[in-house]
Amino acid sequence: MGGDAVLIWGGGLLLTALFTLPFLRAMRRREREAETAREEAARYGLSEPATLHPVVDPARCIGIGNCVQACPEDVLVLEDGQAAAVRAARCIGHGLCERVCPVDAIQLVFGTETRGVELPRLKGNFETNVRGLYVVGELGGMGLVANAVEQGRQCVEGIREEAEKGPEDVGELLIVGCGPAGLAAALTALEAGIRPVVLEKEGPGGAVRHYPRKKMVMTRPVVLPGHGRIPFREIRKEELIELWEEVIRSSGLEVTPGVTVTAVEQVGALHFRVRTSAGAAYEAQRVILAIGRRGVPRKLGVPGEEAPHVQYALREPESFRNEDILVVGGGDSAVEAALALAEQPGNRVRISYRRDAFSRIRPDNLQRVERASREGGLEVLWRTQPVAIEPGAVRLGGTGASEGGERRVPADQIFIFAGGELPTPFLRACGVEIETKFGVP
Repeated sequence: MGGDAVLIWGGGLLLTALFTLPFLRAMRRREREAETAREEAARYGLSEPATLHPVVDPARCIGIGNCVQACPEDVLVLEDGQAAAVRAARCIGHGLCERVCPVDAIQLVFGTETRGVELPRLKGNFETNVRGLYVVGELGGMGLVANAVEQGRQCVEGIREEAEKGPEDVGELLIVGCGPAGLAAALTALEAGIRPVVLEKEGPGGAVRHYPRKKMVMTRPVVLPGHGRIPFREIRKEELIELWEEVIRSSGLEVTPGVTVTAVEQVGALHFRVRTSAGAAYEAQRVILAIGRRGVPRKLGVPGEEAPHVQYALREPESFRNEDILVVGGGDSAVEAALALAEQPGNRVRISYRRDAFSRIRPDNLQRVERASREGGLEVLWRTQPVAIEPGAVRLGGTGASEGGERRVPADQIFIFAGGELPTPFLRACGVEIETKFGVP
């Protein structure tokens, strides 16, 4: 081999090494990150999705990683050269991964093959099978503030384009709920010259009002109709509610608070009668349900649960001091409430959870509760559950209670976070068809 050939061959090897070695190092780094992510998902119970989550088609995925970079919840990783939804339980429906994929390899789906999710059957314009009755926001499966706002806006814009009208002596639009979806729908209606009737069980904010004080609400920058761009990716509960209330004041929107809707009856074509717990009835051509999925709190069904010191939400942890407190549940809401209560002077806080480890909670919450438990600020009673609530105490059963199968713990206050009963019976009473989705869009 001549000298020139050797130089060319050597130069080729050098160039190959210069380009290949960084690529191989990057691949190894991504594989280590994927392995760490899977270990974390297994430890924190993040592998099983709660509802909406991305599914990657391996036949289409080209592994460029746009989706991994776009996801703000770190749901996706690159594994074996392709995207994988390792932390599926973290997904809250941003949809950014789906939008940035250049080869349409990602779909957001509800449920899994083994775990179904009940949802109302909706058309593309968010209309149910009942003509003129719509469902937007969390109740339709989309839990993110920005998604709910966008659905509320799109729904009313679609209604505005429809030529068919109901009876002239009946109001054009009634909106049930004033969370993000309901508020966006109402503001869009005002911009279109429609003055909607807005009924709200509590106050502006919807399910956000049930969060503990100073809880961070995850969102993404969004344009609120009639207000403009809201640039936040994270915002505290109080700040978000204050913003909603200011938008309502400045827009002139009228919201009727303290009203629970008990029935939506179809009187005729595009004619509904909406009944409330106060006995009042409203009539409208079209009705939008933006009531969320929380429904009513799920109860334990144990003796003494109706006592006044039993609660299902925590809003003002500062109100509780120098008390024995039992928190029941193992999700983020339960853990965050227990931590907030443990921070108050003199409180002795315990968590009762029926399993032997927390599942599907945020890693930072798990780290905080582990630290509080080590430092003695919080006691976790694993494999226990209340069997009876007494004045000043709770009797716990389960394998972790005691040798005799029962343990009595002091409790001046009891907070139960067992989730909510979905408003499926209410929807069915309205005539809405419900479907159970097993891993489909």
